[in-house]
Amino acid sequence: MREMAFRSDREFMPYDVVIVGAGPSGLSAAIKIKQLNSELNVCVLEKGSEVGSHLLSGAVFEPRALNELIPDWKEKEAPLKVPVTSDAFYFMTKKLSVRLPTPPQMKNHNNYIISLGIFARWLALQAEQLGVEIFPGFAAAEVLYNEDGSVAGIATGDMGIGKDGEKTENYAAGMEIHARQTIFAEGCRGSCSKEIISKFELDKDSEPQTYGLGVKEIWEVKPENHNEGHAIHTIGWPLDTKTYGGSWLYHMGDNKVSVGFVVGLDYENPTLSPFEEMQRFKHHPKIAKVLEGGRRISYGARTLVEGGFQSLPKLTFPGGVLVGDSAGFLNVAKIKGNHTAMKSGMLAAEAVVELLASEEAGNEATSYTDKYKDSWVYRELHGVRNIRPGFKKGLFAGLINAAKETYLSGSKKTLSHHADHGATKPLSAVEPIEYPKPDNKLSFDRLSSVFLAGTFHEENQPAHLKLKDEKVAIDVNYKEFGSPETKYCPAGVYEILEEGEGGPKLQINAQNCIHCKACDIKDPKQNINWTTPEGAGGPNYGEM
Repeated sequence: MREMAFRSDREFMPYDVVIVGAGPSGLSAAIKIKQLNSELNVCVLEKGSEVGSHLLSGAVFEPRALNELIPDWKEKEAPLKVPVTSDAFYFMTKKLSVRLPTPPQMKNHNNYIISLGIFARWLALQAEQLGVEIFPGFAAAEVLYNEDGSVAGIATGDMGIGKDGEKTENYAAGMEIHARQTIFAEGCRGSCSKEIISKFELDKDSEPQTYGLGVKEIWEVKPENHNEGHAIHTIGWPLDTKTYGGSWLYHMGDNKVSVGFVVGLDYENPTLSPFEEMQRFKHHPKIAKVLEGGRRISYGARTLVEGGFQSLPKLTFPGGVLVGDSAGFLNVAKIKGNHTAMKSGMLAAEAVVELLASEEAGNEATSYTDKYKDSWVYRELHGVRNIRPGFKKGLFAGLINAAKETYLSGSKKTLSHHADHGATKPLSAVEPIEYPKPDNKLSFDRLSSVFLAGTFHEENQPAHLKLKDEKVAIDVNYKEFGSPETKYCPAGVYEILEEGEGGPKLQINAQNCIHCKACDIKDPKQNINWTTPEGAGGPNYGEM
């Protein structure tokens, strides 16, 4: 019997398995566990106010893993209602759009345009019908460890802590969830997953992870501008040829379109703003003719893992496993990760059930790694492993490399990645980017956008965005890099106050945070640490 962690002022609940995160990977793991052994007690913790409220994806969905997990999903009325009817891939200049052949990985025959949040809520219903307990509004704030160093579960955060760190009259101690196995399914750059990867050195044999920041809006457009099922992807303008990124425009149902822009966070220019690039992009004639006369109804942003095969950390550790984007299973060449995330959760579930049956719950579910290496996920990620790093030398070199990898069976050598924050150049080495003012018809400012994200945090709680050294924010970020956090943050969280005593100061408007995690990734000196806020704080995405 393992010695469990316990804090005397907190209640605890024991489970066989606790899953951190109610996204596609976590919910798929929960469902698969109950399918394999209905007697196991499984709970899922979700930091959003409801399942799906923190999920954001394009999203064109490949149902391969869903077909395996729930073969009768159509009879169970899964919310996959809009099949992709046509694809188009364009290279953009400022005024023109040149249609290119759609890369094989990006062809979407038999795929669906979906809302990931709505899909997750449907998955949650399937899990609950099998006996899984799901607790939205409870964020995993702390990893618990046994005396032998293995993971013992998680604890939710204490409530009612004021900005000064003192307990308020509304203070309530968090809850400890003890588990024989813990599955981390937090998504990209999860705070607990980051701790686990560091503590157990799970990435010591991996390439550095690389990320992109995706900014997304949903528009209700004129019926005559709508083409249900049509999917567009673009590269080129408004980015320069040295910066990795691209866009999508998906025609959903009900005269709605999903439009988004992704920028690789290994960009060099500290004055670049992914949010502003998205706003510029919507003015391209190809995109504007779809959106003009329409109404923007939703906004959000999220980082995504782009490192792929060579950046995956070790997947297991004593007491638990990593699944989905907590590990980095996105197929960036396909611009898809939900199917691979789901399959990773299913493979982990199989390994965890086998481990628990052997009564060695404190050990590592090492068969998960073997199952992954024997799966279609491994083959899929391995086959495209060199496409993303091929763009390090620019757009055109990347396209040539991608064609070689796709049509000439690729290279036997695996290309490397570099850490995104290290790619940022000092302000003195770049030409600052000047962005046009929003017209409030196609383009908008950040604060009005954040309003559409429905983000909310209790104002009296301590800021969940923490500086390791406050001096670095001015002495390095401001003086050397021009405060890039004020540019890359898509929610206006970071602000430089030039006036007042003591010179410039960095103000952190943590209540605006939409949990994209860009600051945790891109800060030049890795000085910003994203931690879990209290309760159900953050965005409230409806159908994003």
